[in-house]
Amino acid sequence: MNGMHNPAHPGEVLKEGWPAEVTITAAAQQLGVTRAALSRILNGHAAISADMALRLQDWLGINAQMWLRMQAAYDLWQAQRNQQRPHIERLKQVAS
Repeated sequence: MNGMHNPAHPGEVLKEGWPAEVTITAAAQQLGVTRAALSRILNGHAAISADMALRLQDWLGINAQMWLRMQAAYDLWQAQRNQQRPHIERLKQVAS
């Protein structure tokens, strides 16, 4: 699996560093999203989109690309664990 070891969902990382004085409702209002949408991300049930990554960047000052890299690593790890994925033969090079 290319050396990846169970990367954390970026929402869980966000939740771990959550400031105690900020409610999810207040944060959702500041981010311009619903409380339910933010809660789904924080609980690892929804992905961080490019738009949300930019909102988090504006709100927290943490680079949007970092959130997206974490999401991509998590998604790829999940996909590699999927036992339902079909076996696909490597494309043979065609002689030109």
